[in-house]
Amino acid sequence: MLSAAMATELRSKLDQGITLPFSWFADPTVFQEEQERIFASTWQYAGIADWVAEPGQYFTCHAGLVPVVVVRGHDDRIRGFVNICRHRATEVASGRGKRETLQCPYHAWTYDLDGSLRNAPRSEREPDFDGSDYGLLPVSVDTWGPLVFVNRDPDPMPLTELLGRLPSVLADAGVTFDGLRYRERSEWELAANWKTVVENYLECYHCPTAHPGFSKLIDVDPDAYELTSDEWFSSQVSSVRAGVLDGKGDPPYRPRGGSDAAHFHYVWPTFTLNVAPGPPNIAVFAFVPLEPGRTLAVTDYFFGEDVTEKEIGELIEFGNQVGLEDQGLVESIQRAAASGGLHEGRLLLSSEHLIQHFQRLVERALA
Repeated sequence: MLSAAMATELRSKLDQGITLPFSWFADPTVFQEEQERIFASTWQYAGIADWVAEPGQYFTCHAGLVPVVVVRGHDDRIRGFVNICRHRATEVASGRGKRETLQCPYHAWTYDLDGSLRNAPRSEREPDFDGSDYGLLPVSVDTWGPLVFVNRDPDPMPLTELLGRLPSVLADAGVTFDGLRYRERSEWELAANWKTVVENYLECYHCPTAHPGFSKLIDVDPDAYELTSDEWFSSQVSSVRAGVLDGKGDPPYRPRGGSDAAHFHYVWPTFTLNVAPGPPNIAVFAFVPLEPGRTLAVTDYFFGEDVTEKEIGELIEFGNQVGLEDQGLVESIQRAAASGGLHEGRLLLSSEHLIQHFQRLVERALA
C-alpha cells in the first residue's frame, strides 16, 4: 500500500503525534486493504460460549466482512467456518440455534457439524464431482473465559499471546468472569469508520465536554485517569469521583457496593472490555466494519448473580447514554474526514497516546 519512503515518513509523523491521513477513514481502497491485511488474520470477538454449550448449537458472527458460523460438533469440539456455501456463495446459517446439520437455504447443500459436505442434491449426476473437496472453509476458534474469538488465519498467533498481560492485569484488580452471567446483547450501527469508533473509545480527553454524566461519576482528571499500553492492548483505569459514594454530587447513578473502579481495556483490532463502578459487571464492546463509513457496534452484558434488576437497568442506561453521545461525535468526525477539507490532525499525546498506539498498529499492518 505504501512505498518504503512513504512508510518511513508516516512513522515519523506518528512519532510526533501527527495522525494518520484522514482520507484513510473514508477511502474504499484503504478499507479493502484493511480487510485483507488486518481482518483476515486477527482475532475478533465472536460471541458467548454458552451459545454453543451443547452439540449442534451454533451462532453466526463476522470476521471483518466475512460471515462466520461457530458450532459445537457431536465430538463436543467447538469449530468455526466461513459461513458461505461452497456452491453459490449463500450464507448457510443465520442467527443462532441448534441443528443436526448445517443446510444452505438456497439449494440444500448440507454440511455436517465438522464442516464436511454431507449432501449436494444432484451432484451424483456430475461424474467429476468429489464432495470431499467442498467442505466449509475452516477458521480458527479460541476462548477467553465465556468469550469466543475467531480468526480466519488457519495458523494464527495464539489468542493468549494477543491478550498478553491483560488477564493478569484484570485479575490483579479483582476483575474476573467468575460469578458473572450473560444477560443480553445490544447492537447498533454508526455512520463512521471502524477506526474512528476505536479512537473515540481510546481517550477521555473529550469526556468533560461530551459526557457530562460520565464525568460526574468517574474522575476524568488527567492526573487520576490512568492510560497504559502494551504491544496489542491498552488500558484506561480510573475511579468514582470523591464524594459520590457518600451521596454528594449528581451522578447518573450511585454505585452501591462492589468496586469504585472503572476499567476500559482495548485489544487489537476491535475488542474492548469495560467495567463500570458498582456491583460485579462486565460489558464487552466489539466493532464490526461494514463499509468505509459504517460500523456495527455490539455489546454483550454480564452481571453478578446477586445484582438487582434496578442496578442492571442503571448500568445499561448509563452505557446507552454514553454510547448515544459518542455516536454524534464519531459521525461528525466521519463527515469531516470524508470531506477532504483537512489532510491530518495533531494529537495531544499526554491525553491521547493510546490513539497513537492504535494508529501505529494500523500503520504496521498496512505499510
